[in-house]
Amino acid sequence: MAQKTKQWGAILVMIALFAMIAFVTNLCTPMATIIKNQGEISNVLAQIGNYGNFVAYLVMGIPAGMLISKFGYKKTALIGLVVGIVGILIQWCSGLIDAGDGSNIGLVFGVYLLGAFISGLTMCILNCVVNPMLNLLGGGGNKGNQLIQIGGVFNSSAAVACYILMGALIADASKAKISDATPALWIALAIFAVAFVVILFTKIEEPEQAPVDVSLVKGAMKYRHFALGALAIFLYMGIEVGTPNAVQQYLNNNMGIPAATVGMIVAVYWFMMLIGRFAGAAIGSKVSSRAMVTTVSIATLCLVLFGMFAPADVLVAFPGVDWGNLSIVWQDIPLGIFAFLLVGLCTSVMWGAIFNMAVEGLGKYTAVASGIFMTMVFGCAVMMAIQGWVADLTDYITSFWVVVFCAAYILFYALVGSRVSKREE
Repeated sequence: MAQKTKQWGAILVMIALFAMIAFVTNLCTPMATIIKNQGEISNVLAQIGNYGNFVAYLVMGIPAGMLISKFGYKKTALIGLVVGIVGILIQWCSGLIDAGDGSNIGLVFGVYLLGAFISGLTMCILNCVVNPMLNLLGGGGNKGNQLIQIGGVFNSSAAVACYILMGALIADASKAKISDATPALWIALAIFAVAFVVILFTKIEEPEQAPVDVSLVKGAMKYRHFALGALAIFLYMGIEVGTPNAVQQYLNNNMGIPAATVGMIVAVYWFMMLIGRFAGAAIGSKVSSRAMVTTVSIATLCLVLFGMFAPADVLVAFPGVDWGNLSIVWQDIPLGIFAFLLVGLCTSVMWGAIFNMAVEGLGKYTAVASGIFMTMVFGCAVMMAIQGWVADLTDYITSFWVVVFCAAYILFYALVGSRVSKREE
């Protein structure tokens, strides 16, 4: 009984970390709305927060796996939380030094970018801890996938809360400054601090880990299904973050909808992820990861293509909130936007299921494989830069061809690339 109690304590802590990762990570996209309205800022440059956050994965992915090997999951999580507190404080300082007249905007952006990068280091470290721990605590296979999907439910809930909160704080996007996001940053700081205390006093039974070194990276990449899975995660990030980001920028900049209302609309995407992860958690022990990813990647292709080609003049009423008067308002948005928001149902199970398939049979390479996976998350920065570049050249809707490409590859991975050709003895 004691063993079971300790295991459930570890599971609850990992799920709480899953939620915290989403809240802090998703601050970057609403912040892009603020940055976009500080002057003549391109769609590519507006995403500097996301670049800082996700490029950190490129730097920290493999070192995070090494930290786990040397110190274990618990101490690695504590190290990550301390780093995260520093990153949030630096982002907060970027709002303090903003003169408000654009005279020092370069310095403000530089400090904010540094803070986002340091926070990204933390997100990478915690992801390296959470995903393999939930998979191991669930026993691997379908059960491990189910536990990752349960963690995803809380991850999506935190993302919904982040968008609604940021929409309320930004209010008039054309006048918003980085300092307007201070309450959200303090919430994130408090979450880090509380998580540090809880984890410090939680007993976590550490699984045995092989020493992690560079030679193991080469060994892990020899597994074809893992190497292709790492690329799948690289491109998956372009779908998960690129879709709601493009929707938010389109509604703010092309339609001029108030930021509070846009926050409520985009939060629906993450609410769809929440619903999808509830469903994924419910069926995760019965439906294979391959079947899940095949189904949702096909659905993603259908939804995105429909959203791109749906008539822009066909509008539907969507409920939002006037936070100043605490009243419900109805906003007309194009029908195609609903299709984009429904993509959240599809991305909800992709991460956990792709991870589950990619690490199948890796044995002693699992820890370093998790680090490689986290490195591939920097694909979000690359794909969002590409999508922003396409949007600058054409428009936001046309930029969704980038998402179509990503979804097509993930379908290929589910059908062909994820087949295990060999296992670690």
